[in-house]
Order: sequence, then C-alpha cells, then structure tokens
Amino acid sequence: MITTHRSTFFGPSRPTLFARDAAIATSHPLATAAGLEVLQAGGNAMDAALAAVAAQCVVEPAMTGIGGDCFVLYAPKGKPTVALNGSGRAPMAASVAALKAAGLTTEIPRTSPHAVTVPGAISAWTRLHADYATLPLDRLFARAIDYAENGYPIAQRVAFDWADDAPLLVQDANASAFFLKDGKPLVAGDRHAQPLLGQRLRDIAAHGAAAFYEGATAQSLVRYLNSLGGLHTEEDFAAMKDGAFYTTPIATEYRGYTVEECPPNGQGLAALMLLNILREFDLGEGMSLADRVHLHAEAGKLAYYNRDALLADPAAMTVPVETLLSRDTARRLAARIDMGRALPPALWDEPEHKDTVYISVVDRDGNMVSFINSLFHGYGSTRIDPETGVLLHSRGASFRLIEGHPNAIAGGKRPMHTIIPGLLRKDGEALGVFGVMGGQYQASGQAALLSGLFDRHLDVQMAVDAPRAFAHDGVLEIEPTWPESLRAELEARGHTVTTAVEPLGGAQIILRDPASGFLLAGSDPRKDGCAMGF
Repeated sequence: MITTHRSTFFGPSRPTLFARDAAIATSHPLATAAGLEVLQAGGNAMDAALAAVAAQCVVEPAMTGIGGDCFVLYAPKGKPTVALNGSGRAPMAASVAALKAAGLTTEIPRTSPHAVTVPGAISAWTRLHADYATLPLDRLFARAIDYAENGYPIAQRVAFDWADDAPLLVQDANASAFFLKDGKPLVAGDRHAQPLLGQRLRDIAAHGAAAFYEGATAQSLVRYLNSLGGLHTEEDFAAMKDGAFYTTPIATEYRGYTVEECPPNGQGLAALMLLNILREFDLGEGMSLADRVHLHAEAGKLAYYNRDALLADPAAMTVPVETLLSRDTARRLAARIDMGRALPPALWDEPEHKDTVYISVVDRDGNMVSFINSLFHGYGSTRIDPETGVLLHSRGASFRLIEGHPNAIAGGKRPMHTIIPGLLRKDGEALGVFGVMGGQYQASGQAALLSGLFDRHLDVQMAVDAPRAFAHDGVLEIEPTWPESLRAELEARGHTVTTAVEPLGGAQIILRDPASGFLLAGSDPRKDGCAMGF
C-alpha cells in the first residue's frame, strides 16, 4: 500500500487558486469536492459548508465528528457578521468536588467520560441550516452518507494521523473495532466505512437536532457514558438541542484591516491580543528572520499567558474582553518584550489540543462562511458508543480542577475552546475568511498568517505555506523548512529550540481581490486538502 514519510507534509507549495464566482477550501479533497458540488448546484455558502463538514466527519475521523463542537462566523453579503457558538456544556451534575470525589486530582484525562461535554455540533449545524441554508439536509449530507455507508479511500495525511493515534485507539475495544484492523491502523489507500455514522446522518437529515439530542440516540449515548462513570443525563442532552446560539463577534484592527473572531469561550481573544501586540512593531521586510520569529514567540507567550489565566465561559470571566483588547493593554504587554533575549517562558499548563477541521467558503452572491468543527484531541476521547457509532470529543479536558479558576468545571458550563474561525473586513466590507487548525497553535498561527499577508505582502498561498514556529511549554518549535542558521541565532537569545517532527497546524483562506473581484484561495499542503472554485 501507499506510505508517506513525515517530511512530505512540509512542502512543496502549490499555486494560489483564482476563481471568478465561488470558492471553497478545506483540509480534505473529498470534503472540498462535496462543497463545490453543492455550490455548482446552486447552493449558497452555508449549504456548501454544511456539506463539506459532514463529509469531513466521515473522511477525517481523527479530526472531527458529529460528537464534537463547532464555531462559525457568517458574513451575509452587505450585512454585519454573525457569530455562532456551538460548544457544548458540562453535565449539570459536574463540579470540581464531584470529579475529585471520582478520583481526579489535577486534570481531566482525555479518555475520561468527564472530558465529554454534551456535543454542540449538531445543534449548530441544524440552527445554521434553518436560518441560512437553501437546500435540504438530505441533499447536503448525501456525499457524507455515501462515504460512511459505502466506504471512502483513506488519504495520506489522514493515514499519518491514524498511525499516530493507533496506540491510544488500541486501548479501547470499541475504538479498535471501529478504527483498527487486527489491531493495526489503516493506511493510505485502504477503504474505511462507518455505516452507523451514515444512519445518524440520515436520522438528523430527516428529524433535525432531535434525532441526536432526544430519543434512542441520546438514550444510548447517556447509557454508554454512564457505564464509563459519566454524570450525563438525558436532560443534559435535551437541553443542548437548541443550545447553539448567536453572538456578536469581537474584533481588532491590524494594518488597516478589521479582524473578526468569535468571542469567549473561544480563544479568538488570544489571537486578537497577539495581533495587538505585534501591531506595536514594524514587521515589514526590513525585519530580520531571527527578529521576526523571536518577536512572534515572545508576543505569543504573553497572549497565551493571559488566555490561560483569564479565558473561560464569559459568565465566569473576571476581566472584561474590552480591557484585554485595549490599546493600553497591548502597549503594556509589548513593552515587556526584549528583542535581544527570550523571557522566562509563560508555562502552558493546560492539556494539549491538536485536532480540528476548518472550512472557508465564499459563494457567487458574496456570502462568506468561516466554519470550524472539532473533536479536540485526535479521535477526541477515543470513546465511541457501539450502538450509535458516535465518536465523542474530549473538549471537557480543558476544564480546570481548581476551585475559583474562571475555567473550573461546573454544571452547565462551557470550557475554554481553542477552535477559532476568522473573518476579515476592509472599510466595512467583508474581504475574506480564514482559519488555522492545530489546537493551541491556532491563535499564533492566525497571527503569523495575517502578518505574512499584511506585513510581508505574501500572496495567499505563500502566506499559508510559510515556515512556522511556535513557542509553548518553554520550547520554541520550528519546522525543518527554516534555514539551519536560524536555530543558532534563536538559541543565542535564550530560546530552547526543537525541530518539529510533525507540521504545525494547517490553514485555509479565501480572499476577494478588491480590484478584480476575483477570489484568491489557499489550502495548506501540510494537509490532504485543496481549494477549488469556478
């Protein structure tokens, strides 16, 4: 069978896609094709996004699923952006005391039933479909259902991630049965099917969110979670049926562009804070490579330190978002950066979160969708209900077990989220949609992408392809595509530098060129996906 070496995913590049009427970019070619098919059939951007994400829940099982969460930014042509929060809540019986009584002390393990908040994705999808889509769900889910029931070919990067997560999958009998063959991961070119997932999609297409949050599916999921020690109830699931809700985006200005993000409990706040810090410096072509990487690392550490201490369900936050996004806050943080040396690291003490899919769509009418759906870790909690085929996420692993912490677990509370769709405006008009996958890297990745576009004036695909670096947990990780001399320069400033053995995240972006009106789209070669349009 086909095999792929790790270094394959660091390049080479591909050209920027130019499209006249509509475009879509995702991390998997079958998902991109599913969305493009809908656009060509007359569907709008939301139709295409829903078709693509449903396909990704089948063909990228490590990254996303109907048992996950979802955040969306939607810019209808000529109208303000709306943000949708599709993140689930902890069971009402959950509390720091309850979990400590269950034997948890410092963190919630990813495979624990307590890491499973009630999934919010289906509530989000059905809300968006009712409010903005034009085609019926059975039409939008058609490709996903076909792939689930009749099988799909495993792509190369998907196979790479499958192999990485196999040691954990083998520890769960249900996960092994669904995702391994004789205890071994499937490889690129193998066929994989999930007929139970296909049936769930058929049920949701026919009966809406109730097919997931009420009735036989919800009852089965609650029984399964309870058998593992979970505190979930049918009432917890039923409450999430209409749990996805609209909110107002938060924003900042960067080099003359407005950058919009979903508000907390997502970490879009950290991305905006990071951009605000970078805005205090000149990152043009006159800045050396070592200075640029050092500055991004130091600014990222400051933004993430604040995120870890303060970001949570907004009902529990103690510092207003407006304060954190103020120019005064940015200037005070920027003043702490020493361009000659690395500061003591702001240690990351949350669980790592890596696995997500992101979708950009712009339709022929100019509507723009920035859509992100996630299981949190690879294969989420690895807990899959054998009766329903629903793989459950691990988003609750980001809760803290510290009484009084803004992100401490509590009944009905939403955890801090890393998944952040982004949207750009220029002079009030929606210019494009973008997103970076990669868990905790996402905020840093967005800042690097936008800096590449607006400080270095890279074209869309070049900005996506550019080598990446990420400072976390006291280490500055750099991709192997950086020049060898960079490492020594960074180490001389006090950084502990390591070379990434896996690509740092992935990205998709679509921008409308104001001069020509054409769409420019890029998709990350670190993933299997592509951008397509017409």
